[in-house]
Amino acid sequence: MPDIAGNDMKLPPAEDFEAYLHRNENKDLLRFITCGSVDDGKSTLIGRLLYDSRQLFDDQLSALEKDSTHSGSVSDGGLDFSLLVDGLAAEREQGITIDVAYRFFATDKRKFIVADTPGHEQYTRNMATGASTADLAVLLIDARKGVLEQTRRHSFIVSLMGIRDVVLAINKMDLVDFDQKVFDTIVADYRQFAQGLGIRHVTAIPMSARNGDNITGASENTPWYKGEALLPFLETVRIERPEDSLGLRFPVQWVNRPNLDFRGYSGTIAAGLVRKGDTVTVLPGGRTSQVTSIVTQDGELEVAGAGEAVTLTLAHEIDVSRGSVIASGAVPVVAEQAAAHILWMAPEPMLPGRFYELRLHSQSAGVQISEIKHKINVNSLEKLAAKRLELNELGVCNLTLDRPLVFDPYSQNRMMGGFIIVDRLTNATVGCGTLDFALRRDANVHWQQLEVDKQQRAAIKGQKPAMLWFTGLSGAGKSTVASLVEKKLFSLGRHAYVLDGDNIRHGLSRDLGFTDEDRVENIRRAAEAARLFVDAGMIVLVSFISPFRSERQMARGLVAPGEFVEVYVSTPQSECEKRDPKGLYAKARAGDLPHFTGLDSKYEPPENAEIVLDTCAKDPETLSNEVIAYLREQGII
Repeated sequence: MPDIAGNDMKLPPAEDFEAYLHRNENKDLLRFITCGSVDDGKSTLIGRLLYDSRQLFDDQLSALEKDSTHSGSVSDGGLDFSLLVDGLAAEREQGITIDVAYRFFATDKRKFIVADTPGHEQYTRNMATGASTADLAVLLIDARKGVLEQTRRHSFIVSLMGIRDVVLAINKMDLVDFDQKVFDTIVADYRQFAQGLGIRHVTAIPMSARNGDNITGASENTPWYKGEALLPFLETVRIERPEDSLGLRFPVQWVNRPNLDFRGYSGTIAAGLVRKGDTVTVLPGGRTSQVTSIVTQDGELEVAGAGEAVTLTLAHEIDVSRGSVIASGAVPVVAEQAAAHILWMAPEPMLPGRFYELRLHSQSAGVQISEIKHKINVNSLEKLAAKRLELNELGVCNLTLDRPLVFDPYSQNRMMGGFIIVDRLTNATVGCGTLDFALRRDANVHWQQLEVDKQQRAAIKGQKPAMLWFTGLSGAGKSTVASLVEKKLFSLGRHAYVLDGDNIRHGLSRDLGFTDEDRVENIRRAAEAARLFVDAGMIVLVSFISPFRSERQMARGLVAPGEFVEVYVSTPQSECEKRDPKGLYAKARAGDLPHFTGLDSKYEPPENAEIVLDTCAKDPETLSNEVIAYLREQGII
């Protein structure tokens, strides 16, 4: 079968795939991504690489010819190489890449795994996914368009994900008559931008992925270009991996107990080597032991290295569980606060103070973004003040965790320093990031152990401690019912106190407004104050609109199971607006009260509240009696 240039092309036989892999198993592996703006030719480039390096079987070529004819995307009747990579129906219909498409191929010199990543801004999260495991980036630029905003955004993400080697593929040079001045101008423009990103090497190559210029060999159309073609460069480039100089990093994924006589710790080695007899440290506890065996499905090993899935056994019975890290050499960082770069990937903004879940290899921890130090303009690299991060925005932030996290800075070890952020309610991935360094501000701050505990304080009051969280729209009747409950508890000789939203804003939260960010911080402060009341053995009645489920879930997590009671004061907005005891709805309707809950700021009603109070069907006195009855049933009073 002839190739695009009309030359005869000998196709590989349809061999067994396992034999194909075995033939290449001892070769060095290079992982790289293709990235850039929409329609720059990323999928076409990968398809061309597969075609010219003779990686396609007869049936694949036949399907490509058929699909190219039907797609009509190539006007001269040639092959549409992008169809080899764009697998989703929506991708083929629109001529774009949506998902990350991975392809494996090999030459006589090296094996490759290439990730074709999407160019559209709304799929930036997919591009970050592809970059997170890559050693090198092939960044495509349309020679007609030059450096675009998405080019800069992808370059920044490439840098953020620790990639320091970039191939600047100036594609579609045939459409600018292979003009060297166009090429030189784009290269100079990009290098000026890339200087501030920490990208170590930029190798610029003029090419036409469609026609094969400078893909596998030098093109006659660019006699002025003296460098290597793309494939020969990829075959010989050497990548420095900082983690190679670290000691052992072994995150434990599973405690392996097949029987009473065996306890092993299973996982994949993230960095370094482990040998039988090595002395290792288990973190975060800091206990040391010796490796007694390295077990695999195929038998025991004397030594194992990065990327291998093994089970380790230790000489001592020490506390090791999922999320622990077995290490040697310079031990990783253990901290509850850290500085990080974050790429936000959700339509809903990231709000400082809100609780999310951070996942790092087999570890997970509750996390708050305690401070956004600045966000970064991807075009100018300017540092901008910010109170939130929106979709696809990048920021430098301080993180506060609810438990110690074991990590290496991402610049030293990508496996031990890259994380994702998950919404605790929906379990959706909303962000990703890289850990920069630990914050030592909590190193000298410790919990003071007191002689009298919560249970003793509550027992002397004849009650159990509890946090009753009254939530509902403004005007629903929260404060009215909470005040009546407090009065009844007082008459019963119980110790209770109402934390009212309005009262808190006269003191503890007097510096906060009513934006989503300030609402999150307001509830955080109120919840921390309420926790102190619970620790004092009291029944605290918290009366706040508290519009977001996430913050109410955060408050629940501050106290022991059974101590948090969510009370949903359920009143329709129309009824609240009729009552309008403080005239707030009228002001909001007149435009004098922005960010008002229920009008221009959303309220998320509870889904599984312990108590639901219908203020339209019953009077406040009856509702307060229902709360008291619940407290009796639960043994709180």
